[in-house]
Amino acid sequence: MKFNHSIENNIIRLSMEGDLIGEDSGLDLVSLVNDAIEKEVRYGVIDISGLRYINSSGIGVLITILTKLRNKGGEVFLLEPSESVQKLLIITKLNAIFNVVETAEEALEKINNL
Repeated sequence: MKFNHSIENNIIRLSMEGDLIGEDSGLDLVSLVNDAIEKEVRYGVIDISGLRYINSSGIGVLITILTKLRNKGGEVFLLEPSESVQKLLIITKLNAIFNVVETAEEALEKINNL
């Protein structure tokens, strides 16, 4: 899996491509979020449109990121899931836990209203 990130206005933006299956990338993502939290980041906008597949370890990574940011009073927004990932979120009922949005603008608007 490949990912990119940026931090701006207390928001970490992550973009993921490939398969989120935990492994080393998962540890790197969690470490990245931990570092961002130390810099007062409270919100995450995670573009998962490029993810083909997520397994249980990958779901664990997303839940860990969500938990860490919510524990600091923040929130996570999952951006534009593919059809297969959207089905997984529905089947696992994670669509009720995560904020799933279609655009980055929608996520930023919701963050501004929190």
